[in-house]
Amino acid sequence: MSEPCWLCERPLGTRIEWHHPVPKSRGGRDTVPLHPICHRTLHARFANAELARIGPDVETLRRDDEVGRFLRWIAARPPDFHAPTRKPKG
Repeated sequence: MSEPCWLCERPLGTRIEWHHPVPKSRGGRDTVPLHPICHRTLHARFANAELARIGPDVETLRRDDEVGRFLRWIAARPPDFHAPTRKPKG
């Protein structure tokens, strides 16, 4: 069995994307596996500067209101579920 998605902790599906918790543009080298929808959600919500500041602290990301709503919504979806990713309002 493979490791779960770094953000939502659901089992990974057939498509896996690799995310740099600290963006490559900010010197990050480590990667973590994500569902494509989880990856897009992170980049829609946070700029690279914010991701660099937060770093590999996934719990801080999960406590964000927008990400928390997404995580509650995605929890019951199958691993290969996909839907358009919306940019947050504001």
